[in-house]
Amino acid sequence: MKTTRWIPAAVLAVACTVFPAARAQGPAAITGIAHVAVRVSDLDKEVNFLGKLGFEEAFANTSGATTLLVQVKVNDRQFIEVYPQTTPPQPLGWMHVCYEADDVNNLNAMYKSNGLNPTAVAKTVSGNLIFSLAGPEGRVSEFMQYMPGSRHALDRGQHLGENRIAGSLLGLNLPVADVPAARQFYVRLGFSAEDSEGTVHLTAPDAADLRIDLHPAGPHQAAQVLLPVADARKAADVLRHAGLAVDKEDKLVFVNDPDGNAFVLIQTGPGEGLLHKVPFVH
Repeated sequence: MKTTRWIPAAVLAVACTVFPAARAQGPAAITGIAHVAVRVSDLDKEVNFLGKLGFEEAFANTSGATTLLVQVKVNDRQFIEVYPQTTPPQPLGWMHVCYEADDVNNLNAMYKSNGLNPTAVAKTVSGNLIFSLAGPEGRVSEFMQYMPGSRHALDRGQHLGENRIAGSLLGLNLPVADVPAARQFYVRLGFSAEDSEGTVHLTAPDAADLRIDLHPAGPHQAAQVLLPVADARKAADVLRHAGLAVDKEDKLVFVNDPDGNAFVLIQTGPGEGLLHKVPFVH
């Protein structure tokens, strides 16, 4: 899969941005990213790649002898979902982002009252509550509430690789065909939007560290996953030592998985990077 590397100017400011404290907005609010999902040509190669970033497989969802997806753990609240190719084949690469909420039923009701059309809240095979919503370009966003006793909750404190290159998912760069329409959609989801040189920077009041940027789509551009690190130079050295090809530009480190999906490591200063852990709180 061929992709074009890009990074909006707004994201370059992440490294020197002090995030404001989260403002309590009640239960009907996005509180962070629960997972990002990609479809890959080879599950083993992808899990091995993510392992070189220090992220461990937590568990897999299966049906008989078939693996439906692999849950790779970033921290106790954030995962990378890896889906295999299907028959007939589906497009490889970026699939969706799933946001976390404390009460998806209230969030679902709020979206309906805002004129959106979310799916009904359902229980996943892993034991959490979830619903989804399609944006103006058909891109699906999911919204999940972690539940006690779910496979994610039972994995608390486990599969937290000591050599994780980053301790959290910072956010995403999303190329969109219609920036104003996408901006309006995300504002209706509860994001705050700030315009900067053609890019829309999104933040969520109840997720102070969450960063999403909407960028005009160009040829071969796909979503980029953003990971915060304490030191870009050291992060690049770690990945090169693991045998990965990286490209470092100032405070940014670019690395692609076997299918060309882009991960961008952004130097945000002390408090992020190796051994940084985010606790799972019910």
